[in-house]
Amino acid sequence: MSAKIQTSLRLDEEKLIEAKQILAQLGMNFSEAVNIFTSMIVAKQGLPFNVVLPNEESKAAMLDVRAGKNLETISLEQLKREIGA
Repeated sequence: MSAKIQTSLRLDEEKLIEAKQILAQLGMNFSEAVNIFTSMIVAKQGLPFNVVLPNEESKAAMLDVRAGKNLETISLEQLKREIGA
């Protein structure tokens, strides 16, 4: 087993709190999750998920949302029905 080192990160406080709550439900702490993520980066020789630039349609949708246009609210129940969950 290799040596462990301490590091520091700058994270959004609200997201960190939420992430820690989710990880606790999964039975792990934040440090364990970061170690898993780091191991996956090494195993995949890159990020363990696809990172791509958005297409033109996605870019337009993001700009609309930022401008407050075409906002449509939907309940979780409606979304579940739409995706068949």
